[in-house]
Amino acid sequence: MTLAALAADTHGFLSPTGVEIAFLLVGLVTLGAALITVTTRQLVHAALWLVVALGGLAVEYLLLTAEFIAWVQVLIYVGSVVVLLLFGLMLTRAPIGRSPDADSGNRWVALGVAVVAAAALVWVVVDAFRTTWIDLDGAPSGSTDVTGQALFQNWVLPFEALSVLLLAALVGAIVLSRKAKADAAPATGGPADRGPGAAGADKEGAR
Repeated sequence: MTLAALAADTHGFLSPTGVEIAFLLVGLVTLGAALITVTTRQLVHAALWLVVALGGLAVEYLLLTAEFIAWVQVLIYVGSVVVLLLFGLMLTRAPIGRSPDADSGNRWVALGVAVVAAAALVWVVVDAFRTTWIDLDGAPSGSTDVTGQALFQNWVLPFEALSVLLLAALVGAIVLSRKAKADAAPATGGPADRGPGAAGADKEGAR
């Protein structure tokens, strides 16, 4: 047995490669950014930490040799979704600093629901791909050809639904912003808003 074969046989969980170590470290950073995103009370900081979390996922895709998925992650999620969230915060005039109103007091209930949902998602994914094997002789799983066929043949309806959802979120933010401006306009009006009689009374009082 050659040294190369011996080294291949001894490789396992106790002798990880550099890519595996980098994958684990980036995963920990991504997990920490995601936890800060859902626990911080500053909405703008939450959006910025979401950029870190989504960028970490893009790095994970690169480490998995799925370059196309990684750049799609950067262009769509980091470059579009987060920008849409920031525009929504600006249009709705969300507070920049700490927001006590953002905490409903149900953190433990939300944590329990998140844990149950994560466990169910992991179980569904593991059960769905339990007997699935990657064809190493075919096209790479993260290539443009394979991804395009899967996206526009099997997932075209969820893809279009997501586009409509993002558009509805942007339109809703604009509607809420215009409604807030319309409600604030009468409260800050001048003598013209109170009618001609009020203006005449002001002149008499000045005399």
